[in-house]
Amino acid sequence: MASLSIRDVYKTYPNGVPVLKGVNIDIEDGQFLILVGGSGCGKSTLLNMIAGLETVTKGEIQIDGKTVNNLSPKDRDIAMVFQSYALYPSMTVRENISFGLNIRKVPKQEQAQIVDRVSNTLQITHLLDRKPGQLSGGQRQRVAMGRALARDPVMFLFDEPLSNLDAKLRIEMRSEIKLLHQRLGTTIVYVTHDQIEAMTLGDRIAVMKDGIVQQFGAPQEIYDSPSNLFVAGFIGAPPMNFIQGKLVEQGAGVGIELDTGVTRTALNLPFDSAKVKSHVGREVILGLRPERITDARGAHGDHARLQQIEVKVDVIEPTGPDTLVFAQVNGKRVVSRVHPASNPQPLTNTTLLFDTSKAVLFDPSNEERIA
Repeated sequence: MASLSIRDVYKTYPNGVPVLKGVNIDIEDGQFLILVGGSGCGKSTLLNMIAGLETVTKGEIQIDGKTVNNLSPKDRDIAMVFQSYALYPSMTVRENISFGLNIRKVPKQEQAQIVDRVSNTLQITHLLDRKPGQLSGGQRQRVAMGRALARDPVMFLFDEPLSNLDAKLRIEMRSEIKLLHQRLGTTIVYVTHDQIEAMTLGDRIAVMKDGIVQQFGAPQEIYDSPSNLFVAGFIGAPPMNFIQGKLVEQGAGVGIELDTGVTRTALNLPFDSAKVKSHVGREVILGLRPERITDARGAHGDHARLQQIEVKVDVIEPTGPDTLVFAQVNGKRVVSRVHPASNPQPLTNTTLLFDTSKAVLFDPSNEERIA
């Protein structure tokens, strides 16, 4: 196992294009770090820099307290699993797994023991004599992971390893990777554009955009308290609702004016700090997760703290365990999760219950979180 420290790291290509702009990340031994963001955000470049496949323009990358900027990839004791399986088609599974061991001239008897251990861990013992062309996508990804595991490295780097799999296999392999991490306890850095993978796999998540880490923290922290509009909209499915309106005084606290086309009201907000009150009379953006807007059947806990607001239903999307209801609030479509038995109908009015206990406020001028 190994800790990883990325200190003020920049990457600029020879043509002058900046890719990474001062990245700072620290994880402890055995942690599972997710680098998540859209295409072109710099997450794969950063992974390649950790591996030694890309040079560092400025800053330091440390593995277990040792600066590795000038170390070659082979000297970093790191194993990578790529999006493409990169298996040798003419070799059996056994030969693919042991290929790196052969290169390092590991004795044959030790190789056999390592292959047995790895194949048992990944449950591919029955596939050892097959060739990649005889395997499914999920089985090939297991073999690629097995080749990395055979090295027994201090750190694993995964570069979108599940992107080529269908939806069902992605879920299965996601569980396999998490189980593997729990068994081995080895430090993992994992790149993905899929926020579901990020939330379900990681101990720590770095959300990236345009070469900058927008927020770094535990999954639930990022979900509940996103640092800005980008993070709030990127993490979560469906994403967080953004309702822009005027912040007003509401008794001893504050509220936000709402117009649903059916009713006009002020929604009470659980904020009373001087920072928030300094925005009274100004436009703000209220962030509410879809599960924080529901109906009487779908509500849990103390109904007294929930605020009833009548809306006109635009669209419904049944999902099985709940139904997504889309309605207009302040001229923008808002999505809520209601009980499937409620059966609301499009173009009819319904009453939704707003729970603002986990609400987030953003400043529309800079898109940063206010509270």
